[in-house]
Amino acid sequence: MSPPAASPSRRHSGAAPPPVRRSATFASQPEPATLEVTRLGQVEYARALDLQADLVRRRAAGEIPDQLLLLEHPHVVTLGSSAHRDHVLASDVQLRERGIELFETGRGGDVTYHGPGQLVGYPILRLGPGRRDLHRYLRDLEEVLIRALAAFGVLAGRAQGLTGVWTEGRKIAAIGIRVSSGWVTSHGFALNVEPDLDYFANIIPCGIHGREVTSLAECVGGRVPMAAVEDDVVSAFAEVFAASPAHRPRREATHDARDRREIPTDPREDPVPRT
Repeated sequence: MSPPAASPSRRHSGAAPPPVRRSATFASQPEPATLEVTRLGQVEYARALDLQADLVRRRAAGEIPDQLLLLEHPHVVTLGSSAHRDHVLASDVQLRERGIELFETGRGGDVTYHGPGQLVGYPILRLGPGRRDLHRYLRDLEEVLIRALAAFGVLAGRAQGLTGVWTEGRKIAAIGIRVSSGWVTSHGFALNVEPDLDYFANIIPCGIHGREVTSLAECVGGRVPMAAVEDDVVSAFAEVFAASPAHRPRREATHDARDRREIPTDPREDPVPRT
C-alpha cells in the first residue's frame, strides 16, 4: 500500500520553520548571476557524464552561464577517486542481477548509490575569485540542502568531520564534486527524496561504517512530490549562491547532449575527495 501523502511544505502549511544551523553570513554579494536550471527527469549515468563534460567545456569558454542540472538516475553504483572496491558489498554478478550498473567516475569521494526517487543535482559553475575555496563550496552545497529540507519541516545539518547532510544521525544527502582548471565545477549532490533504501545495502555508503541512510519521505512519514523538492532546492540554491534562476526547456538540454558526441577531457581537472 502506498504511504500517505506528505504534509505540504511550511510555505503552504503556515507552520513556523524549525531552527536551522546556517553557514556564516557572507560579505555583500554582487548582482545575482544567471543560473540556467534544467530538469531532466531520469537520465542514464553515462549520458549525464557526457552532458556535464560538454557543459564544463562550454562554461569554461564563457559560451554559457552557470548551470544547474536536476535529474534522477536509473540504479547505479559509482566509485569516486578515493573509493575502495570492498565498499561495494555485492559482487558484479549480483549487481547485474539486481539491475544496478557500476561506474568509476571522476568525482571525489568513495562509493555512492543513485536510483529512482533520489534527486541528483549537478551544478556547473565557474566559481568567482571570492568563492575559490573548495571547503566553502562543499559547505555551500550542504547549506542549499539544509534549507531545502527545512521547507518540509525536516531539521538537518552537518556531522563533524564528514561531508553531506544528516538528520537525526542518518545521512539524507551525499556530496561529491569535481573542479576543473578555471574553477568550473561538476558532479554535485544526491538528496534521498523517496528512493528504495534497500538498494543502499549493496554498498557501504561513502565508505562510512555504522551510519544509516534515510530519506525525506521517511522523515515526513509520507510521499513527497519530486517537483516540489526541486522547487525548494532551486530556491535555496539561488539564495546561497546569489543567483537568478532561469529555467531551461528539458528538450533543449537533452538535444545538446545527443549532438555533442566527442567530449574533450582536461587532464588538469582536480577531483575533490569528498562524498
